[in-house]
Amino acid sequence: MTGSGNIPMTPSGLRKLKAELKHLQSVERGKISREIEVARAHGDLRENAEYHAAKEKQSHIEGRILDLNDWIARAEVIDPAKLGGDKVVFGATVDLLDVESDKTVSYRLVGELEADLKKRWIAVTSPVARALIGKKEGDIATVQSPGGVREYEVQAIRFEDPEDEPLPES
Repeated sequence: MTGSGNIPMTPSGLRKLKAELKHLQSVERGKISREIEVARAHGDLRENAEYHAAKEKQSHIEGRILDLNDWIARAEVIDPAKLGGDKVVFGATVDLLDVESDKTVSYRLVGELEADLKKRWIAVTSPVARALIGKKEGDIATVQSPGGVREYEVQAIRFEDPEDEPLPES
């Protein structure tokens, strides 16, 4: 996801990226450097699997650090707690009624980097989120899913920034 353009995300999403970056730079970099030194001490580097594995891991860590720096630099932070209104927008938590099954579900519309189905946080670019954008309470959102067309009635729209795991600012 490197490239140009802003990346919408919530304040907690940005904090998580910064915390991961700080951990990689302050902990993982040092740890992998020590692993490389230990492996290098074992002799012939051409046939040293431990050395090559450590170098590959280092490459992955450095790549992730580059990605995180890019994403943080392009972050467009949108605080759901400061939003409001009666329409579904980025950052909203939406309570839906599945018209067919009569079951309710809640989704929070977040940036692609924050999406987490276990938490029911869906990317604002997902088909469900795209169908919900601009809808008001009582509106029906039609979503084309692999199992066919689904209809959801928007029951409630909330704007909050749940902090289930506060992370230190850096």
